[in-house]
Amino acid sequence: MARIVWTRRLFTLLAFALLIALTCVSLGIWQIARLHQKQQYNAAVRAGLAATPQPLRRLVAQGADPDILRYRRATATGTYDVSREIVLYGRSRDEQAGSHILTPLVFEDGTAVIVDRGWVPLDVNEPGDDRTAPPPGTVQVDGVLFRSEAGLPGAVDTVAPPVAEFAKIDLERIQAQLPYRVAPVYLLLRQQSPPQSSLPIPAALPELSEGPHLSYAIQWFTFAAIAVIGFVILALREGRERADAEDDLIG
Repeated sequence: MARIVWTRRLFTLLAFALLIALTCVSLGIWQIARLHQKQQYNAAVRAGLAATPQPLRRLVAQGADPDILRYRRATATGTYDVSREIVLYGRSRDEQAGSHILTPLVFEDGTAVIVDRGWVPLDVNEPGDDRTAPPPGTVQVDGVLFRSEAGLPGAVDTVAPPVAEFAKIDLERIQAQLPYRVAPVYLLLRQQSPPQSSLPIPAALPELSEGPHLSYAIQWFTFAAIAVIGFVILALREGRERADAEDDLIG
């Protein structure tokens, strides 16, 4: 029966196999942690979308923490400030390049929320384009709240030079160029009354999937098992060869 005969070479191979196995196990555990984070994100989004829509001003009054407000369905009534509209470039729809249109919706009390009104093709590259004009006067909007993609709005001390194009929804920078306070979250438009024209096209909600993390974790754990099993097979084979060589000498 084959047995392992420990040599310096085998000890070196064992250390190498264990190093590979431990590294692969660590990467597998990291992928499992990423999977749990993705599952928690999906659960938070589903919970927010399943909740009854609430007036945005009531939600903000209950607490301005963006982490609590995000993914909540919200309604709001106000007037669009087209003069301070922003083009959010680098956004695609159905694999077609384009931009989003961000327009402040101003409430009666003078505060506002930034509304992502949706996607437009690349030829619409200026704010205030007639093709994307919202309905005049008071509108009612229904949408989903999201956290700023960069900084959060703070106190307005000075008005920064206005910028008409942004690469990401940075509420801190947007706030700095507006004369009124904006909510700590922005609204991704789903419905509006009166409805807007054919443009912008409301953007799709983030796809909820668990991604490839589980399959990656299984792969890493498999690699770890291969490293250990491979070492055992190699060690047993060398032990068998050594035993056969000893038998030949005795015979």
